[in-house]
Amino acid sequence: MTTTFLPASAARAVTAAGAVLTAASSLLAWTWTDEFPGDLTYDFSPAGLQWVALGSGLVTLLYVLASYDVRGLRWLAPAGSSRPLLLLGLGALLSSWLSIAMIAYQLGGLANLEPGGWVLGVGSLATAIGAYQLPDDRRTAGPAPKLSSWAEILIIIAVFAVGLLLFAFGIGAEKELFSSYLFAVVPSAIALSQSGLVRRFSDLTARHRAVATGGAFAAAAAFPFTQSSELYILVGVNILVFATVALGLNVVVGLTGLLDLGYVAFLGVGAYAAALVSGSQFSVFRDWQVPFPLAVLIGAVAALVFGVVIGAPTLRLRGDYLAIVTLGFGEIFRIAMNNMDGTSGPSITNGPNGIGAIPQVNILGFDFGQTHSLFGLSVGKFSNYMLLMLVVTAIVVLVFSRVSDSRIGRAWVAIREDETAAEAMGINGFRVKLIAFALGATLAGMAGAVQAHVQSAVTPEVYVFAGAVPPNSAFLLAAVILGGMGTISGPLLGASLLYLIPAKLEFLKDFQLLAFGVALIVLMRVRPAGLVAGRRQQLEFETPGIPVQAAPGDTVLTKAGA
Repeated sequence: MTTTFLPASAARAVTAAGAVLTAASSLLAWTWTDEFPGDLTYDFSPAGLQWVALGSGLVTLLYVLASYDVRGLRWLAPAGSSRPLLLLGLGALLSSWLSIAMIAYQLGGLANLEPGGWVLGVGSLATAIGAYQLPDDRRTAGPAPKLSSWAEILIIIAVFAVGLLLFAFGIGAEKELFSSYLFAVVPSAIALSQSGLVRRFSDLTARHRAVATGGAFAAAAAFPFTQSSELYILVGVNILVFATVALGLNVVVGLTGLLDLGYVAFLGVGAYAAALVSGSQFSVFRDWQVPFPLAVLIGAVAALVFGVVIGAPTLRLRGDYLAIVTLGFGEIFRIAMNNMDGTSGPSITNGPNGIGAIPQVNILGFDFGQTHSLFGLSVGKFSNYMLLMLVVTAIVVLVFSRVSDSRIGRAWVAIREDETAAEAMGINGFRVKLIAFALGATLAGMAGAVQAHVQSAVTPEVYVFAGAVPPNSAFLLAAVILGGMGTISGPLLGASLLYLIPAKLEFLKDFQLLAFGVALIVLMRVRPAGLVAGRRQQLEFETPGIPVQAAPGDTVLTKAGA
């Protein structure tokens, strides 16, 4: 129970004042020297960490005004404002004092802070204290007010535009800036969920599903044009590859309930199959150079064949036994690719050296490895590949959505919930599971064929069960579970976070996996059903337990009756 020493009106005023000070600190200099990354020495010119403070302060201030029932802002907190304000205050406190600590550590003490830094510290502390003292005003969020279709569509477009800007800012942030950004964004995202705003937006996207899907892909397509460095665009391409493979695994794990611990091997099968027929000088079939669409088809079919060959004798197993077999397949694939070097085995994969010098994709004369001009904008190599990968992702999303809503998709869900009961109802469990296994392998193989051309090389050490850098089987499984099993947007979002966070935490070196593990624990603690929970997960994790009722004919024993 919260110990209060401030009345509600005073707590709200302190929170508002702290939010104003936090935002205002971004307009003042934080340090006297430009040795700290971002050059925070100017007044009225926010840069680097100051943008995080400005955004955090303004969002908190909006929610404070919503708690005052300011006209036009009540929609921000349909489920109450106290919990969101507490989370926003916590985020402001953590990100602000982390920024102060990094400045003091790198420059040699708090004496290097200018007035803006002190204003930031006081403002964020006041925000957190005031939000902590606010009375609990949680309530059940009512249905979203009906707006005109054009108004709802404009809201969806605006949300995707803001999301694109936030993602572009985060992916381009350096280590100090990203740390502060992460500590501000994660609590803010949870606050939006607690306020009921995320659920209302989900209702909007459900009513305008085609617009929402098109807006999401349009925002992703616009991402390369927000970056000045091809390096960050390459990160975006790898995120799309990882997310597409995670969505394929979602067929096996999320819809069918099969625990596959060697799924990354199917990504490798597709990559190696495409690389062998790409015309690379390091391929044993160097005289064969098939068109890229045919290479993708070969990669998908090869993965499909391996999926059927591995699944047919093993899918009669259940639970841990199936997991162990799939884990063994993943390791066998990696070891086999290592040994096919002409010495330890047949000369096919060039052993640990892999297959390099894979030619760039060329479709109808359009060379994806060259820089092109589009509407006066320069589009580089990785921008081309990101647009190509978006097409592949769209195909996988379309396949997943159509299959999951079909008769076979409902059979998968029945198998996941209770295989014995499903078979008693006439579902051929083995055949249904084999189809899921084969489809998941096919989608992974297709993504692997594109990955081989993006990276221009394929090596066996990438396809491991667990490692510090995705994609690997452990990260793929975590992306599905963290994002939300059985959903489309869940694994895409989970994969994006699981790829981006380790990439940005490289500066922690030996503590990278520790920090990543802590982040995973926090996310799973606050969102046990996943970032984008399916309907069943919402009922299981978010609905209060209902006491078991005795049947009308049951005899309820009392102490005396017993």
